[in-house]
Amino acid sequence: MTVPFRYRRLVYAALNVTDIERSLAFYRDMIGLDPTETEDDYVALRCSRDHHNLLLYRSEVPGLKRISFEVESAEDLEAAREHIASLGLGIDEVSPDELDKLKLGSAFRFREPNSGVQIELCFEVMHMGTPFQRRLAKIIRIGHVVLNAKHWRETVEFFSEALGFATSDYNPGYAAFMRCYPNPLHHTLAIVSADRNGLHHVNFMVEDIDDIGCAYHRIRNADVEVVFGPGRHQPSQSIFLYFLDPDRLTLEYSYGMELLPEEDARGPRMLEPTLQTLDSWGGAPAPGFGATGEIEG
Repeated sequence: MTVPFRYRRLVYAALNVTDIERSLAFYRDMIGLDPTETEDDYVALRCSRDHHNLLLYRSEVPGLKRISFEVESAEDLEAAREHIASLGLGIDEVSPDELDKLKLGSAFRFREPNSGVQIELCFEVMHMGTPFQRRLAKIIRIGHVVLNAKHWRETVEFFSEALGFATSDYNPGYAAFMRCYPNPLHHTLAIVSADRNGLHHVNFMVEDIDDIGCAYHRIRNADVEVVFGPGRHQPSQSIFLYFLDPDRLTLEYSYGMELLPEEDARGPRMLEPTLQTLDSWGGAPAPGFGATGEIEG
């Protein structure tokens, strides 16, 4: 389905964590994000000029709270609101108080009906006066969020046909790599078949391959568990490193990614669902890879 609005980008992921002080220290001192707001039950961190690209909320159950995508204009947001309502989905308007807290111009939320994940669509994010300080790694942006989906085919079809995401590559019955069209990044969202709905991982893209190597030794020296990599994904050609946060949520640093043009982009490739496709260098993930993280209901 062609939707009546255009996406600009993935803005942020909101995670639930069990010990917010511990997680703040990890994302600041191990990942290299900069805190912008810190409260008792909420922390905002950034890796760009945005007010935030990651939100941490205190919770008894670790996992994914929501994903936020920005559209190109106020008119796009209104068209998106009308389109989502026409699908019969409930719309939750973000209150003026929360918009002020999150430094957003306008936003609304709804739930994808198959995975249960809450999606936020917004327009305007506060541009901070000072640039992101690249203390530990030259992070470019939050790159993508990957979901575990019990009903894989239905979830992929809904994001594609109802929400206008474009599929770049897919492993039949196993994984789909999707971009929030017309954003050129190979994927800003991916859906992986699993026996439960949940978070698979959150990605941060870095500027230099040395950031991958330095991160590998930094986190190993801090006894942080590496669950996959370094390696190279065949679908996007990204060089990757996966590791676990204090709640055992999976995070990824990646370097490089295929960009697809808005017009005349290649079609999606059907990829063999093998480890060689997942890592052309021949690696294999550890059991903890993408295994922890509930979707908040």
